[in-house]
Amino acid sequence: MSSRFNTDTLVSDLKSVVRDSEQLLQAVAGATGEKADELREKLAETIESARETCRNLEGKTKDTLKAADTVVRDHPYQSLGVALALGVILGVVVARK
Repeated sequence: MSSRFNTDTLVSDLKSVVRDSEQLLQAVAGATGEKADELREKLAETIESARETCRNLEGKTKDTLKAADTVVRDHPYQSLGVALALGVILGVVVARK
């Protein structure tokens, strides 16, 4: 679950970076000069790279969730046993602190 939360957070942050970068790109659209052109080009490349990374992360997350769902559906009792064992171990560790 923690990995899922971290992936969701990362995807959300990437989307935010893309959105902010697009706004920045629009803000500097009126700037002129060679340096401004280079900045716009580099920013556009960065935005596209971030979008691609976001799509890849979402795809990997979906694939991982599908694989986990398949394992749990194929082996429901074993999955329940593993979850119970992890719960007991976690309970013991937390109770000791």
